[in-house]
Amino acid sequence: MNIYKEISDSVLSKIKEIPEIKDYITPQILNNIAIEIPKVRDFGDFSTNIAMLLTKSIGKKPRDIAEIMVPYLEKLSNVANVSIAGPGFINLKLKDEYIKRMALTDNLNPDTQKIQKIDLDYGGYNVGKTLHIGHLRTTVVGDTFNRIARFLGHKTKSYNHMGDWGRPMGLIIAWILENGMPQNVDDVNRMYPASSTRAKEDPGWLEKGQKITVELQSGNEEYKKIYDTFIPMSLNQVNSLLKRLNILTFDENKGERLIAEYVPEVQEILDKKGIIEHSDGAEIISVKQDTDTEPMPPVMWKSSAGAQTYAAADLTAIYYRERTDNPDAIVYFTDNRQTLHFKQIFRAARLAGFADGIELQHIGFGTITGADGKPFKTRDGNVPSLDEMLNIVADSVRTRVKESGKQLPNETIEMIALAALKFNDLMHDVKSDYIFDVDAVTNFEGRTGPYILYTAVRLNSIIKKAEGTAEITNCKLLPEERDLLMFLLDFNRIIEVSFERRAPYILANYAYDLCKLINTFYHTCPIMRDDIPEDVKSQRLAIVKQSLRVLSQALDLMGLKIPEEM
Repeated sequence: MNIYKEISDSVLSKIKEIPEIKDYITPQILNNIAIEIPKVRDFGDFSTNIAMLLTKSIGKKPRDIAEIMVPYLEKLSNVANVSIAGPGFINLKLKDEYIKRMALTDNLNPDTQKIQKIDLDYGGYNVGKTLHIGHLRTTVVGDTFNRIARFLGHKTKSYNHMGDWGRPMGLIIAWILENGMPQNVDDVNRMYPASSTRAKEDPGWLEKGQKITVELQSGNEEYKKIYDTFIPMSLNQVNSLLKRLNILTFDENKGERLIAEYVPEVQEILDKKGIIEHSDGAEIISVKQDTDTEPMPPVMWKSSAGAQTYAAADLTAIYYRERTDNPDAIVYFTDNRQTLHFKQIFRAARLAGFADGIELQHIGFGTITGADGKPFKTRDGNVPSLDEMLNIVADSVRTRVKESGKQLPNETIEMIALAALKFNDLMHDVKSDYIFDVDAVTNFEGRTGPYILYTAVRLNSIIKKAEGTAEITNCKLLPEERDLLMFLLDFNRIIEVSFERRAPYILANYAYDLCKLINTFYHTCPIMRDDIPEDVKSQRLAIVKQSLRVLSQALDLMGLKIPEEM
């Protein structure tokens, strides 16, 4: 349940019944009422500013208005105490019985009012290239948002919009024609970098790659056969890594080639709309508006060489998704450097009449840097692949475990490493840059993935060792128990806010704050000691079980697994 919504609804409903107040509750007042959760719970579990909003229309001081409201709010069945603070804030403290009942019987099923259909575009891997650190955020953040949306009941469709039809593919085919088909994963990952480097040094080789690209897109059978043989090999190595990262399988690996069959339809629409312009042999779409204060270049629909462009594939993809899925929203998770590109594409889509009534949204993310503030690289100066990054983190975890005198199976090491890498990415606001420090992310204390996993393992251990029932009793709640239960009850609101703001970092940081409260509870509220009365033990065990349920759900939404031991 969403306790925030339940309390808000009950407070607003009661306020509308107060004779001296109800006539002043206008839609504008309702939109500005803030019912908040105070940072210091000593003053109450919820606080509202409504008395201050009404002072002008009623003509009384906020505290005088608050005093009128207090007796009515005290009649709410779930409220234990109502008080006035400061200039006229009203604080509400909930009954312990209500908190226990709601927190310990909550099944975590969200109550989503409006189910949306959402197309998600993340990943966007280029074939022939191993996944590297630049792919981490689009993969992890996109996957977590997908899990959050599905948990809330929304209907999502995830797209890996592969780069498989442009100049890189032409350079790969040129290399295969000269050197033969790759025989293993190393060959697959070696070909494009080698061919690309050669193209920078040899203009003739670059021209050959460009020519092959145009001929491939025009239907050259020999090149299509090479493409059809090569692509599965490239996708297999990508999928192997995504499995290691515990990423949900994409609903569609629909890259630029598969979108290309719809380009003629879009071309016809653009021509009828009269929005295609010719410039130096290329075809462009002007998207600049009179209100623009920054440069807004045109969309390159077709290159002067006649090749399908990156922009044409993205614009056509919007047309395809509207026609095929008819979603409520299309959300893209890519690097911040593509912000301008998506502004152009969205404007072009509106000019073409595509996606009417569909929200088009780009979530741009920052860069992962080293301690020097520059993009993170390995010690030898190379951009690390995601496989290398996981290995680096796993080696650090293995060293820490060995230093602690423990031995853990490799499967557990992998789980801890995955949590270290993914949580460190998720806990940062997606728009910001962040520093990657392998020693920091693998610490078992502090705001890290290992700390969160360790808390879950500890809860599991308590449950396995405990004897007796786990249920609500009449025992009074200690402050540490009360704070934890109130935080557990905030889970569904956190998930909804994470979804609405397209911000998985809100969920990640909730998980960390939850673990802090769990560990405070663990240290101050003993469960297994012989001197603990059975009714206290039973209630505390119920708190442990619900804490594990919520924490496990949060971890699952981040694509993390809980090991048996740590």
